[in-house]
Amino acid sequence: MIFNPAARGNKAKRFRKHLDVLGGGVAFKATAGPGDARRLASAAVKEGYQIVAAAGGDGTVNEVLNGLADVPKAFDRVRLGVLPLGTVNVFAREMGVPLGLAGAWAALRSRKEQRIDVGWTEFAGPQGRERRCFAQLAGAGLDARAVELVSWQLKKQAGKFAYVLAGFQALAESKPRAVVRINGVQCEGEFILIGNGRFYGGSFPLLPAADLTDGRLDVCVFPRVDWPTLLRCVPPFLSRKRLAERVVRRFQAERFELTSDRPMGFELDGEWVSRLPVTFWAERERLRVVVP
Repeated sequence: MIFNPAARGNKAKRFRKHLDVLGGGVAFKATAGPGDARRLASAAVKEGYQIVAAAGGDGTVNEVLNGLADVPKAFDRVRLGVLPLGTVNVFAREMGVPLGLAGAWAALRSRKEQRIDVGWTEFAGPQGRERRCFAQLAGAGLDARAVELVSWQLKKQAGKFAYVLAGFQALAESKPRAVVRINGVQCEGEFILIGNGRFYGGSFPLLPAADLTDGRLDVCVFPRVDWPTLLRCVPPFLSRKRLAERVVRRFQAERFELTSDRPMGFELDGEWVSRLPVTFWAERERLRVVVP
């Protein structure tokens, strides 16, 4: 189990308090900084562990997932576990993992599993072409800019509302436009949401047709993101937790590309990654996840 000993919040405090109680048959690996969870996950695979669990939020899950992916054939022999200690825990909600510590721990001990798709990206990094995968969702444009604006201090003070505040700040900025090339079609948007699962920002099914086992990613394109668009989205969102479909375009695809003529960032599982261009694709039922 990989965890951040410096994490704040009541869940993290209870987790650290009960380490001795939870510890039977578990090796705990503490992170010391960004990237450590990925490195520790890879090491755990090489040491022969059959379940590697992420104790944290969606960002920790993403790091651990990529650590597994770094080892050839790791997905064939290792299962990913989740102990949700983060701010929003979207992936845990999608997989039905209890958000309470006791329930999540019981789910891990059950050792039941579900096979799901893995989302992949390829982009230009500092060292050349890079690949990173994601479990739940990705976003480009407004969404990624909001993630980029969320400071660690604001996140700890405001919790999930930190993203709302950062979203309003991003909404007020001049926004670049992405070009989406998908299934032989090209369209443009200021905000692109990509889902392996249905949920976004908590338990909001903004990608209702997404299926974790169909080998495709669901893409929701907002051609414009401004105050009039936001106001049109509010009534159906509050009443049915659904988007106003007239303000978006939806696609499903196994593979597609995003480009932009101005700098535009993208995020994976709530963590800012890099700038466009980026290619997305899905690998069908590749990941084994421990579920209740």
